Amino acid sequence: MSYEPPRPVRGLLLTPEDREAPARTHRLRRLGLGERPEPALDAFAGRLAEHTGAPYAMVNFIDEERQFFAGLRTPGAGPVVLPDGTRPEVGRSMPRDHGFCPHVVVRRKALVLEDVCDYPRFAGNPVVDTYGIRSYLGAPLIDSTGMVLGTVCVADVEPRHWGKAGLETIKATAVELAVGLERLEGSAGA
Repeated sequence: MSYEPPRPVRGLLLTPEDREAPARTHRLRRLGLGERPEPALDAFAGRLAEHTGAPYAMVNFIDEERQFFAGLRTPGAGPVVLPDGTRPEVGRSMPRDHGFCPHVVVRRKALVLEDVCDYPRFAGNPVVDTYGIRSYLGAPLIDSTGMVLGTVCVADVEPRHWGKAGLETIKATAVELAVGLERLEGSAGA
C-alpha cells in the first residue's frame, strides 16, 4: 500500500463573504474605475512586473459581480504553456470566485502565497488549473475613506520565495497607487 498525499478539496475554496461589495461598487463607479482598461494602470502593472520579476502583474478592482484588471501585464513572450499543452489567455475580467484577490480585499491586508499548492484552501482555486498560477503576492488598495477598492498583485507559474522585500514592495506599491487614484478623483471633481 503506497501513501498518496491528500488532494485539495474544492469545497474548502470558499470566496469570503464581502459585505463591503455594494459600497465598493458605488465608490468605483464614482471614481470611474473598473469598467475599462487604463493605459496608466497597464504601465503601472508593467513596472511592478519588471520590479518583482513576475510574469503577471495586475491592478484589480472588485465589485459585486466580478474582478476587473484595469491594469494588466502578462508574459511578453505570449501566454504560458501549461503541462497539458494549452495556452490560456488572460482576459480583463474574472469571476469573483477565481483567484486570490477577493481574499485580500476581505482580509484588508496583504497575502503572500509562495506556493499555492501548500494551502488546501487556495490550491483548488480555478486559476491554478486554468492559468497554472503557483505563487501570488497581493496587497489591498485602500483609499483615504478606508474603502478597499481592489488590489495590486503579482503572480507566477512557479513557486517563488517573495520574502520580506517582496511583501514590503507590494504593500508600498499599493499605498502609492491608492494615493494616485485619490488625485484622479480630486482632478475629476467627483
